[in-house]
Amino acid sequence: MPDLAPLSAIAQKLLIGQYHRHVFLCIGGECCPREVGEAAWEALKKELKNRNLSLAVGPNACYRTKVECLRVCKDGPIAVVYPEGTYYAGLTADRIPEFVQKHLVDNQPMEEMIFARNPLPMV
Repeated sequence: MPDLAPLSAIAQKLLIGQYHRHVFLCIGGECCPREVGEAAWEALKKELKNRNLSLAVGPNACYRTKVECLRVCKDGPIAVVYPEGTYYAGLTADRIPEFVQKHLVDNQPMEEMIFARNPLPMV
């Protein structure tokens, strides 16, 4: 059985439990060239940090996770935003600032880039 106290301390430091959204960004390999995915990841980290959305609290607080594959291996980088379950295609580094502003700050999803939705039930 793992010692949960150190994990709880890490979670507290990362403000897990304070976020309202979680963005998973596929960095590619199949859906886009790896360097395109990595550039999008770096842009996402920068935008969230610059707008005080990452490691923050408040209504727009957002956690981010880089993933190897979201199993939608076409037109990447692919991202999904939870809890609303909004799937984005073509979320390249140059589109990240607009995505962060519109979807994560203004709560206005970029409909022209959304190809699926799978909202999670609120408990």
